[in-house]
Amino acid sequence: MENKFIRKNYIKNIKRVVVKIGTSTLTYSNGLLNLNRIELLVRQLSDLHNRGIEIILVSSGAIGAGIGKLGLNSKPKTIPEKQAAAAIGQGILLHMYEKVFSEYSKTIAQILLTREDMMDRTRFLNARNALFTLLDKDIIPIINENDAIVVDEIKFGDNDTLSSLVSSLVEADLLIILSDIDGLYDCDPHTNKSAKLFDLIEKITPEIEKMAGGAGSNLGTGGMATKIKAGKIATSSGTDMVIVNGSRNNILQSVLDGENVGTWFKSKNAPLAAKKRWIAFNSNIKGNLIVDKGACEALCSCQKSLLASGILSIEGTFDKGESVSIKDENNKELARGLVNYNSKELNLIKGLKSCEFESKINHNDYDEVIHKNNLVLMK
Repeated sequence: MENKFIRKNYIKNIKRVVVKIGTSTLTYSNGLLNLNRIELLVRQLSDLHNRGIEIILVSSGAIGAGIGKLGLNSKPKTIPEKQAAAAIGQGILLHMYEKVFSEYSKTIAQILLTREDMMDRTRFLNARNALFTLLDKDIIPIINENDAIVVDEIKFGDNDTLSSLVSSLVEADLLIILSDIDGLYDCDPHTNKSAKLFDLIEKITPEIEKMAGGAGSNLGTGGMATKIKAGKIATSSGTDMVIVNGSRNNILQSVLDGENVGTWFKSKNAPLAAKKRWIAFNSNIKGNLIVDKGACEALCSCQKSLLASGILSIEGTFDKGESVSIKDENNKELARGLVNYNSKELNLIKGLKSCEFESKINHNDYDEVIHKNNLVLMK
């Protein structure tokens, strides 16, 4: 078949790779670091770096390393306990990476992020510039969530999501997620020996999400559901993603040699532009605009701007320039965008034509509530 996706052909064009390593790959069940696994992975990463591939490492394990050091028998349940474990474990983890990477003459840098860093446009751009500078200087950035200070309101939730957002941030060619499973199966391989492993996913459909367990499944944080969510972000941003088993020998080399290992998620042919990626996946949603059927059609089928005439109701309080979610009458999210009017003004002009704005709010700065250039469809 002429258009068949062949990994070896694609691999030739890969220059920048984000690798996500989970806690289960880095630590034993008792929380202590798996030193042998870390050394093997660092050696592979260093070898890929020697090939001329830019490497960004998103590493879990800080809380796990802290648990081991604290001598706890299980993962702490409260935020303060997790923060304390992370504060101890982050230093342990970085010291280990520094020690092993230096054996291969590699320089590393640590960057700790919170969701708030990605939601704020200025901080987002600062993080992007810092990472590009590190890569230009041939340094390997190691990124983790800043668990020592993070609270629920600004958590990424899992490092699968963090790694996909970092991939979008740095415009990576490929995201490699190292897991404790070989990839995406059509059902749980732990309970069904006949489970089929998918080699290629060209589009993440509702059926694919259902196979992953969906939200609230017993797979929990770091399960397949979060990896599928990461895949949606990565592929929408123009980054391919592959899920592979991190315990397999030389797995990173196998991926970058084009071998058919794990499950490959193909990126969209027309990825979102940088600003729209930020709107879709990083901006802080401050409210909702409920729109009528005509507006739904204009947005989804015709890729038009959102006009006040199609807005039925406003939810939340927000200022001009902030991000809102656009929903239909059934509360299904259609799009996200940056508003040209604040919530108080929108409550006065909803349902009106632009020529009527001035009589209600004493100005008519924009005909559109959200211009199509600042609007992203969430399909």
